[in-house]
Amino acid sequence: MGCAGNMQTGKAVVALRAVALLGLGLALGACGGGQTDLEQYIDQVKARGGSRIEPLPQVKPYETFTYAAQDARSPFQPDRPQGRGGAPGVRPDSNRPKEYLEQFPLDTLRLVGTLAQSGSSYALLQSADGLVHKVTSGNYVGQNDGRVVAITPAEVKVEELVPDGLGGFYKRPAAIGLKN
Repeated sequence: MGCAGNMQTGKAVVALRAVALLGLGLALGACGGGQTDLEQYIDQVKARGGSRIEPLPQVKPYETFTYAAQDARSPFQPDRPQGRGGAPGVRPDSNRPKEYLEQFPLDTLRLVGTLAQSGSSYALLQSADGLVHKVTSGNYVGQNDGRVVAITPAEVKVEELVPDGLGGFYKRPAAIGLKN
């Protein structure tokens, strides 16, 4: 059995090799076929005549520009006099003492009532800390140097000094309305 068993094993190995070679041959044969339509398309494209290529657009010569306004105002500077250099314009008074309601933003103040005494109008403003304060025209409120300019039964009109971003200030109207 020893010799016959080796012989059968050898035949099985040879048979496996033959099947593997046959499978490999079929796989490689399949890759080579089925390209006739591709070859026909390539032949059609080659048979077409070449077309004319459009010419590149003309490059226009660069026109130089000479800046002749050296003595004029710089376009990067504001055209109105204002700012830090002692220019005229409205400015906050840095020497006046701050009033209590100037520590609160204007939108946190609430008008809770008005009253008139001896011919003068007063507004009752409630601050964010819950306290009620009596103000009249000329008092300062809010964080932008807001000055009370008028008091009506429905609102307190304020004029604020707001930085313009260029070193100066401008007046901006605001109001604190009566809320229900």
